[in-house]
Amino acid sequence: QVQLVESGGGLVQAGDSLRLSCAASGRTFNSYTMGWFRQAPGKEREFVAAIRWAAGNTYYADSVKGRFAISRDYAKNTVSLQMNSLKPEDTAVYYCAARNSVAPRMYDAVYEYSYWGQGTQVTVSS
Repeated sequence: QVQLVESGGGLVQAGDSLRLSCAASGRTFNSYTMGWFRQAPGKEREFVAAIRWAAGNTYYADSVKGRFAISRDYAKNTVSLQMNSLKPEDTAVYYCAARNSVAPRMYDAVYEYSYWGQGTQVTVSS
């Protein structure tokens, strides 16, 4: 069973940086795509970034492109999301997600992911 555990959330000021981590276990993730999503109060969960575990290809939502960076660490079996130049509109619960697929494409829809973490709160004050 795949388990995903997020950490690293917190309260920061606008312009600050924060790094989220997702510890993945229960599988060998070579064929997996790992994603980060977020959900603000009263809004639907939305795609933030994704990475193909083996190839390292990355994909970002337009709203975070140039500010956020997703990466994975083979040795630690973790996926990280480095968030720079944070804005109040980045405030949300951030979720790590995973799906198993060998197709050479990226996935950015909630329904396309099979496994989810419990989420970590990120609050950016103005």
